[in-house]
Formats: sequence, C-alpha cells, structure tokens
Amino acid sequence: MTLTGREAGIDLLETALADCVAGQSRIVLIEAGTGCGKSALVDLVAERAAASGALVLYAVGAPEEQQVPLGVLRQLVNSEQVFALPRPSEGPGAPSRVEAMQAFCAELRELSLDCPVVLCVDDVQYADRESLQYVQYLARHARTAPVLVVVAGAVHAPAQDPAFTTELMRQPHFRRMRLERLTAAEVALVRGRQEPSAHAAETAELHRISGGNPLLLRALVEEAAGREAPESAATGPCAPLFPAPSFPCPEPGGPFAQAVATCLRRSGPDGLALARAAALLGEQATAARVTRLTGLDTAAARRGLAALEASGLLEGLRFRHPAARAAALEECDPQTLTALHREAARVLGEDRGPVLAVAEHLLAACAEGRPLDCGPAEVAVLRDAAEELLVRGDAREAARLLELAARARGDEHVERGIRVRLAQITARFDPAAAERQLGELLEAARAGLLDAEQVQPLAGLLLAQGQFAEAAALLPAALGEPAASALDTLVDATAAVGERLLQSARLTDATVAPLAQAVRSLICSEHPERAVPWSRNLLEEARRCQAPGWSAVFAALHAEALLRMGDLRGAHAHATAALEALPERGGSFPCSPAAVLIRACTAMGRFTEASRLADRQVPKGLLTGLHGLAFLRARGLYRLAVNQPHAALADFLEVGRLMEAGRVDRPAFLPWRTDAAEALLRLGEGTRAEQLALQQLTLPDAQRPYVRGVSLRIKALTGDPKRRTAVLGQAVEALHRSGDRVEAARAMAELGRALQADGSPAKGSAMIRSAWNLAKEAEATALCREILPDAPLTTPAARDRAPSEATPAAGTTAKLSSSEQRVATLAAQGLTNREISAKLYLTVSTVEQHLTRVYRKLQITSRGDLPTGLSPLPHPTPA
Repeated sequence: MTLTGREAGIDLLETALADCVAGQSRIVLIEAGTGCGKSALVDLVAERAAASGALVLYAVGAPEEQQVPLGVLRQLVNSEQVFALPRPSEGPGAPSRVEAMQAFCAELRELSLDCPVVLCVDDVQYADRESLQYVQYLARHARTAPVLVVVAGAVHAPAQDPAFTTELMRQPHFRRMRLERLTAAEVALVRGRQEPSAHAAETAELHRISGGNPLLLRALVEEAAGREAPESAATGPCAPLFPAPSFPCPEPGGPFAQAVATCLRRSGPDGLALARAAALLGEQATAARVTRLTGLDTAAARRGLAALEASGLLEGLRFRHPAARAAALEECDPQTLTALHREAARVLGEDRGPVLAVAEHLLAACAEGRPLDCGPAEVAVLRDAAEELLVRGDAREAARLLELAARARGDEHVERGIRVRLAQITARFDPAAAERQLGELLEAARAGLLDAEQVQPLAGLLLAQGQFAEAAALLPAALGEPAASALDTLVDATAAVGERLLQSARLTDATVAPLAQAVRSLICSEHPERAVPWSRNLLEEARRCQAPGWSAVFAALHAEALLRMGDLRGAHAHATAALEALPERGGSFPCSPAAVLIRACTAMGRFTEASRLADRQVPKGLLTGLHGLAFLRARGLYRLAVNQPHAALADFLEVGRLMEAGRVDRPAFLPWRTDAAEALLRLGEGTRAEQLALQQLTLPDAQRPYVRGVSLRIKALTGDPKRRTAVLGQAVEALHRSGDRVEAARAMAELGRALQADGSPAKGSAMIRSAWNLAKEAEATALCREILPDAPLTTPAARDRAPSEATPAAGTTAKLSSSEQRVATLAAQGLTNREISAKLYLTVSTVEQHLTRVYRKLQITSRGDLPTGLSPLPHPTPA
C-alpha cells in the first residue's frame, strides 16, 4: 500500500474506532512485512482509542511464549486489571473451556456498557492457540457490543491455527488491510524532500538498500547523520525532518546492520534460518538450495522466503547490501556456521555448482583452525578450484585450497601429488616457503614413493632452487649421464637450443624451471648478451602474472646477465628488485640476487653496502647449491677487494671443494680456480696461483672466451715475464669476445703496464687510458681507482676540458656520449660494426645500440649521413 494507502488505512481504523464508539462491533486485521509499520499502526489505534475514552486492552505475541496457554489473553486482561480471567479445568465441577470463553465474552460486553472496548493484539502470529480461540469466540458473539478487535501480524507467517483468520473473515464487520513497503517517492517525502528530483540519486540509493522498509530506512538515515560533522548539520526552523548528508554506504555492525538483525530475529526461527542460508550461499542461492540447506519442508520455506521478501530484506534471494548479508550471519555461533558451510558445500557439490563456490565453503568450514574431514570428492573439488584460481592469477588463494586438500585423510599417493603441486604454486609468490616444502617430498622420492609425474615437477623445483645434485639424483637421464657433471646439460647447451625453448614456451609452473635454465645457459655461453633480452622479457611476463616468486627468479637472472656484460648499475637495480620481490629472505634462493648485488657493489666501490650482505650469516646447508656457491664466490671477491686475501682464499677454496664434491665443477659457471689464484697472488704465492690457472686452462671450458680470458690473465701475471705482453694480448682479445667489459678493462690495464715495462710507454699509456675509460663507462669505480688512482672520476665542466675533448663548434656531437662519439667516428670512417667491435672492445650488439642512439640524436637514418668532422676520442688499440 502506498503512502496514500497508508492514510486510507488510518482512515479505516479511525472509522472502525468511531463505529465502536457509536456502539458497533468491528474487527480489523493488519498485515505487513517485518519492520513495515504494523506495530506503529496498532500503537496509533490504541493511543487514539484511549484519548476517545475507550478501554484499551493490549497484548503482544512473542515466540518464546507461544507455547504458554492463554499467555496473550492474560496480557489483555492484566493490562487494565478489569476482571479475573476464568480458569477452565478438567476437574469435576470446574467450568469447561466453552463456559470460560462465555464468561470472558460476557465480562467484555458488560464493560462495553460503560465505555467502548478496544482489544489490540500485535504479532498475532506468535499468539498461543488457546488465546486465539477466545478472540475467535469474541468475534462471533460480540457483534452488537461496542467492541473493536485489532490484530496485527506478519504477512506470510506460518499460521498457528489456520481456522483463526478464516473465522475472522467470515464476520460481516471484518476489515483487512496490508501495508506495503515505501516507494522511492515516499522515501523522498519521508526525508522531507520537497523536490525529490533534486536528490534522485540519493533517494534511489536509500530506497534500493532499505527496500522501502521504514525501519531499515530510518536506521540508514540515522547512520548517515551520525557520520556527519556536527558543524555541517542543518539547523534552524528550515531543517528537514531527517538530515540529508551525502549518503555513505552502511557499515557492518552499524545501525542499519542492527536493524536488519532485529528484523531477522522478529521473522521467527524459520525466517532467520532461511536468511542465513541465503546469505551463506550468496550468488549461488536458489529456492531449492536454500530449502535443502535449512532442512525445512517446501511449504514452510516458500512462506518464509516470501515473508523475507515482503519485508524488503531480500530481493529475490539476494540481500540488497553486503552489510545486510553480513548481519544475517553475525550472530551465528562458530559451530553452527561451520556446519552451515559444510552443508552448503555438500548441497552445491550435489548440484555440480561452481567449484570455486564449493571450495570457498570448505575453506570457511575449517577457518580458525577448525578441523575438516574432506573426502575424495571434496579433495577433487579443491584441486579443480585451485587450478581455476591460478588461471585468474590468484596463486595465494590456490595454495590455501591445496593446503586444505593435503590435510585430508585419504590416499597418501594423492596427498604427495597435491604437496608437489602446492610447492609449485607456492614458488610463484614465496620461493623460501616452497623450498621448505621440498624436504619431505625429497625423502619420499628417494624412497621410491613418487611416480614419474610427481618426480618431474619436483626436479624442476630443485633446479629452480639451484639444487642440481639433488635434481640429478632424481632424473639422471634428464640431466646427463651418471658420470657427467649435473651442470653439463645446462652449460653445454648451444645458444640456439636455449633460444628455441625461449621462443616456443610460455611461462607456467611446468616451464619456469626449464626457461630459467635456458637463460642461465645463455649466460654461460659464448653469447651471454643474448640472455639480456630474454631474461628481461621473462621478468615482464612474470610481473604480468602477478607472481612475485617468478619475478624474483627472472630479476635475479636478468641482473646476472647484466653483470656478465659489465652493466653494474643495471645489475645492481635488478638484483635489488629481486630481493624486494621476496616476501621473506629465508632459504637458498636469496643467495642468488645477493651474490649479484655484492659483486656489483664491490666493483662500483660501494663497499659498505656490499659488506651488509657479505657479512650476513648463511647456514652451511644453504651453500651447497648453485645459489649458495655464487654467494660464497661473491663474498670472496668482496673480501679480496677490501684487502682480506686470506679470508677470500678460504671462500674460493671452499667453493672449489663443494663444486667438486657435488660434481658441478664447471668454470663456465664459476671459475673458482682463477679467483683463488688472484688471492694467492696478493699473498705472494705465485707458483700456486700459476698452477691453478694452468689447471683451469686444461679443462674443456677453457675454450670459452670468458674462461680463457681470465685464465690467460692470471697465467700472464704468474708466468714468464718475456711472454706477458703476448699472453695478455690473447686474454684481452678473449675477454673482448666474451662481452665482459669489466674483466676486459682489467686485462687491458695489465696489458698497458706490460707494454710500458717492455719499452712502449706511449702505447702502454694509451692502453691504460682506454682501460680506464672502459671501466668508467661500466661504472666500475673500484677498478678505475686501481688503474689510475689519481684520475678524476667526475666529468669536468666544459671550460675545464682539454682541447682534444672539446666538442666541435658545429654542435653535431654535443648530444653524444663519449662511447657514442667513438663508435660514430669509426663508423663515419667506413668501419663495419664487427671492426668497430674489435677496435673498441665492445660486443657487436653494443655497437648497434650505440649507432641507433647516434642516429636518433643526430636525426639521421644511416651511417652514410654521419658527419665527417667528428672529433675522435681516445680508444683502445689492439695489442
């Protein structure tokens, strides 16, 4: 009924009251949804009846008193203490029930002779059966007396006595009215809006959330007003009935939520149970599912749901606001809530509902440490839901589901498979946690309890953690012959093989380890520059997957590739990013980015920063894998740089011992012999240093430019002085081909000193200066100070530059860096990229990048457009 209808209802009640005062009997039944105003109307009738001089007898039904015989009737009689209620008894001589009802009716008729009598019974749906019989009797036998009977009840409430309403309707003086919820226009009027269109959006939101329920509407408005600052409230005679703030959303536990809870409690046990079931099922709620979840019969469930919708609490089977849905479950005790979630999972499972919805209920059922016994069907649902969450990029929630599935009591083989998958998923966001999960799985694998499908991903996880020896023990056929090193497959793979995999495979749990190994293989190859773009692409893909664990893996590899090429600043930035991506620093994996960071900081002369990482205590058990070995080597290089050769030598020799013991002794990955030889040279043990260098040169990896270059440099420093220049020239050429600018600069500086000692001071000085420039370009500050201790590392101002370093007046090279100018000068002279590469000790790729930037800065399209007047800068010359 609209607001006009409400006014018509009030007119009806006033007419009925007037007829009663005039000596006629009337019966009015008021029906409405919970909270929709029926009690307010009953109170209004009682107030106006009392004001007109009528005798008002008032009673309210309550669920807890529904089984108390004559409970409502006693309230009516005792409300004014007008007469004693007859007490029918089954004993001999006592009045029967009919006689008692006759006496009750006679007493009221007698009272009505003095003044009209008004009986008001609110919440009649909770009245006891005996009291309803008295009211029925009165309706039939008091037609000629001035008695007004007003009963109010919730619409769609289960009838205590189906004959009650029917009996009332049979009476000619019976009137029935139903209060409907407020419309949007009525909401605006209730709020004192004279121009509803000016606040249409706010009014519509209030109407949507409250459903037009007056009780909920008032709670909403009060909650909104309570959040206003006092000084912002309207004052004075023109203030509206309710304040009108910019309406905020109701909060859980606020006045609106409390009003919802009140309505639900007043809806009775069935209504509350149905509301909880609908709230629990959410988007998956259907009438059939809600009915099965509550255990009610179909008719009772239909009535209850209709009552909830009539009150505006539900729209269909959905709550109108999350705060209302939360209120329906707020007062539910944990044990009941657990049982409901468990039953909801069963109901949805039987209906083949969405696996994510079923899994959500299973997860909620075991919240706060509550145990949950999952069967095979539930385990299958949890696994399927976890995979669906992974597709959506939510690895953490997928891991929670698999943790629950792994705790189920069932097939141990299935449980181990779940734990392998759990470790894979955990590695996406927390490599340290994934590593901790591998212990029991590794023991099970050693005992032969894992099948091939479980061993393969386990081996991949071990490879990602750098545990090559353990992975080799699981999959000897995949990692090489039993007599070969576990690193052989990785180090000996050609660049083409690795790039084919990188081109064809997408980043997934199954491919993350092979892709990481392919990048590492490129870093160890003769073309390490190829690892830079691939590692960068995989890092970007890992970030798109929102997988911080994967991001850390590929950020560390990208940093390692940049370090291998002498890009110290880039290596530092990405190694730092790798560590920051980790939720915790435990496990062996953080040793990998930490190693790159220590080496980069050491080369850049940032010894304080390097010491914070190098001095960190690392458990010995974490140093046996590849990541731990890289950390040990980095710590040794730092100690060597800060003049601690004994400590450095101990680290390098420990690396060698562990590599030999683990059968991963490959200098292409880690040349520990030349590292130890460097420390021995500082200690004056040239003979031992030479032996280590010569030993490294006899290994197959000595054919690789990087290994050959560092080995030849040590050999030159420890061998025959007469051959030093020639050997260092070979070392420079090899290191130039390797792409490592820092090691190339170090060898060039040694070659320059050798040239000076051989009687070529000018040539030697030029070589030393070129080495210094190359080290400065790589920001290897420590090496710059070692090569030319007195040379300034900051760029002088333009007026302080030497004439040979001044830029041309034409300004064509004012935008070029020194490296770009050297490359552009040689290109303008007609040299090919490979010839420039050999002359400047750069990779061909670096030359191409320099030329691309030169073309862009000079706004030209080819080397034929390069100006011929470029000033040549000093550059290395071949020995």
